[in-house]
Amino acid sequence: MQCLPSAILAPYIKNYTVVTIEEDLDNEVFYPSGYIDLVINISGSAATIINGRRKDTPAIELLGHLTLPTRLTVTKGTTVLIARIYPHAGALFFSNPLSEFTNYATDLYDVRSQENRELYNRIMEAATIGHKIRVLEQFLLEQLKQHEKQLKKVTVVQQLSHLLLSGDDKLDLPAIARESGISERYIQKLCLQHIGISPAALVAVARFNRSLRLVLDTPASLTAVAYDTGYYDQAHFIKEFRKFTGITPSEARQRLIKNDVAFQQVVNIGF
Repeated sequence: MQCLPSAILAPYIKNYTVVTIEEDLDNEVFYPSGYIDLVINISGSAATIINGRRKDTPAIELLGHLTLPTRLTVTKGTTVLIARIYPHAGALFFSNPLSEFTNYATDLYDVRSQENRELYNRIMEAATIGHKIRVLEQFLLEQLKQHEKQLKKVTVVQQLSHLLLSGDDKLDLPAIARESGISERYIQKLCLQHIGISPAALVAVARFNRSLRLVLDTPASLTAVAYDTGYYDQAHFIKEFRKFTGITPSEARQRLIKNDVAFQQVVNIGF
């Protein structure tokens, strides 16, 4: 189940998703999405394993950008509510530098504990999923108001993101600096603080996601996928794919055939 945010939040929140896992999952591949996910555990239990380090899913967590192999272990019947946040918008909802959340599933009771406990209690007291989403939306609207001083800088980061991701898959930071009128050093700083990863990592994750769609949605050869998405060759593509996932593109296709598209979309929140 997915629904869109209000018009005010639409530039910053991609969607709200409710996922119920209908079978036990053990060490299932979770692909990096390029987004930040605010995850509310409605029922059941799950764990995220990032680069071999396991973290049980708490009541409410922030899953930052992922650039390392990640796995999910989930018990049947687990339900989570997820707000998917655009990469440029995290600073509007969280005061910490976004780099602190990268490659980590952060228990938000460790960040502004009282406020997040109250949010979780209000969500759990809401009678229906629709009401739970409205509680979460109201919380995000309140956070947006509290962080409105960040809007100008977030707009700059959004424009930089567009420049970074609208090229030919090869990062040309000097050219972006000239076009934006912002120094390369400051672009790096803005990306780490407001997105959570470097410009090079942002471009790499975006390229990976384009390649992933071709791997999972088309019969294109790995050589064709590599060249279509800007990798030097098939070997470079496989190396980068494995860096993000721990598996090869061929293994990803085999998992899709085994588990079907619907399963992968649930596990990976719609990819």
